[in-house]
Amino acid sequence: MTPRTVHLAAYDTLADWECGHAAGHLRSGGYFRPGQDAYDVVTVAATTARPVTTMGGQRIVPGLALDALRPEDSALLILPGAQLWDDGAELMPFAAKAREFLAAGVPVAAICGATAGLAREGLLDDRPHTSGAAPYLAAQPGYRGGAHYREADAVRARGLITAGPTEPVAFAREIFAELDVMEPRILDAWYRLFARSDAAAYPVLMTAGAAEPDGGAEGGSEGGAV
Repeated sequence: MTPRTVHLAAYDTLADWECGHAAGHLRSGGYFRPGQDAYDVVTVAATTARPVTTMGGQRIVPGLALDALRPEDSALLILPGAQLWDDGAELMPFAAKAREFLAAGVPVAAICGATAGLAREGLLDDRPHTSGAAPYLAAQPGYRGGAHYREADAVRARGLITAGPTEPVAFAREIFAELDVMEPRILDAWYRLFARSDAAAYPVLMTAGAAEPDGGAEGGSEGGAV
């Protein structure tokens, strides 16, 4: 049985805005397919001995230490951006954990600075991916994935989701698609409403949980799986 827990990495200087859409909707399950339960969202830090402080000054009490996190207990690992990703090696154990997850077939979602950590770990060398900008990744030591860089709001490829710092909604969209928690028409409406303030999407979103209409069109995606 697939675990109903999503693990959210937590570290000092975490960029608050980058994971809020994903974590909030996964935990509420409000627009999920009929019969789909919401997920527990558990924060994971290097240690549980102290809280971490986000870029916005929010204090998070971690629920789990990184060395106790096992892929078989998780449905997904989310790695938000943080200033510390650019300050040295402190967060690289989280990138190593991402390698462990992907090797076990458990998806990983990384946004902003976390993509740089994955680049240094070598996890972007053979997968389509994106980030804040191609030169940002090109500057990462050991990165050899330039041919696989995509100019897209978010990219999902073989269990790995990547996005840049300005795309938290697209990032969440690809997470929902990877976990298959929403019907395609609902996912499309969710994205159009939250990313574009498209009022026409709201009535569609309010039908979440209802039967899929015959011949309903599948929702589009500007990033999506490759």
